[in-house]
Amino acid sequence: MQVSVSDPAMSNPLQFLLDRHSVPSRQLIEPAPDDAMLRELLAAAIRVPDHGTLVPFRLIRLAGEAKLQFGERLAAIALRKNPDLPEPKREKERKRYTWAPLVIAVIVRLDVSGRIPDIEQRLSAGCVAHNLLLGAQALGFGAQWLTSWAAYDHDAAAVLGLADHEHVVGFVHIGTPKIGVPNRKRPALDDVLSTWAP
Repeated sequence: MQVSVSDPAMSNPLQFLLDRHSVPSRQLIEPAPDDAMLRELLAAAIRVPDHGTLVPFRLIRLAGEAKLQFGERLAAIALRKNPDLPEPKREKERKRYTWAPLVIAVIVRLDVSGRIPDIEQRLSAGCVAHNLLLGAQALGFGAQWLTSWAAYDHDAAAVLGLADHEHVVGFVHIGTPKIGVPNRKRPALDDVLSTWAP
């Protein structure tokens, strides 16, 4: 199929990527994708480069009351590790996963056989998280990829039921933006591009 460049929507097929931006999780409200739309979004998100077809990723959905219970468990861990944690920070830990209506934890499942380097497996899982951002935006939603300390904490991993070879890549918060988000400053292409020469 040939696309006419006279169509304003298709005059620059890369415009969608040029417009990509994150929406802060505190600015995401209901609705989130419904079940059918979410399944389609997730099915699209897992179509990523995967050297060796290891499928080195899985997804954990946090929704409804479970988000608050998850946050409360993490707040208890944070308080146990830092008994002097101020009350405002305790409350932030409790509520961190409740701001957006939906949170998807993206997990890397490392194949430790050594057949495929760890970094390639982590990047594959990272592509899933990025696809979630792109897919959510394509569907008219907003999203933000966050980590925080819980993504790197062994006790937090246990709350999620992760095995020793599994790690959180990020928590992708999804919902409807309640405000327009201004574009932040981006790097100039010439500042990050070079050409190799022998």
